[in-house]
Amino acid sequence: MSDLAVRLLKAGCVQFGQFTLKSGLQSPIYIDLRLLVSEPSLLRVVAQAMAGKARELTFDRIAAIPYAGIPIAVALALEIDRPLIYTRREVKQHGTRRAIEGAFAAGEVALLVDDLITRGDSKVEAIAPLEAAGLKVHDVLVLIDREQGGREDLAQRGYCLHTVLRLTDIVNDLLASGHISSAQYAEVQNYLTPQA
Repeated sequence: MSDLAVRLLKAGCVQFGQFTLKSGLQSPIYIDLRLLVSEPSLLRVVAQAMAGKARELTFDRIAAIPYAGIPIAVALALEIDRPLIYTRREVKQHGTRRAIEGAFAAGEVALLVDDLITRGDSKVEAIAPLEAAGLKVHDVLVLIDREQGGREDLAQRGYCLHTVLRLTDIVNDLLASGHISSAQYAEVQNYLTPQA
């Protein structure tokens, strides 16, 4: 997977500096997988890597989280030939007024797919309308685990997280390939190490 980490860096999907995350946390590394839509060959590689994980799981359809998760989930659905649904962030006040787009039946199992995870809150929020509609969710699949409590948050609620890369994997691969400095590596490692 070292080649994938390097390709994500070169595409601008991995950036180093000082960033404020959606969770409010300050981070020396930022992951922007929305850029994958502009890199179709890289998006295909991501889908293939995620397909390897998805094929080990039992589910009826993929459920994407908007917005960054949708293109990844579409690519994955095409790769493994599985149906896709996605939750809406806001329900339209016209037309069908659906909270979930796509065809499904109550009782089916959905594999929740997103770009990455920091903490588990946004995944739990996305699971709620799926379960309210009668779908079952056991597994969540993301490309990158930022290793900041998301896996544990989901496990406490009975969900299992599956990932292709951990943030630690990415910085290890980028250091080993000479794409980041030892100072950048140390800054991220220090950031990921819980302070006593």
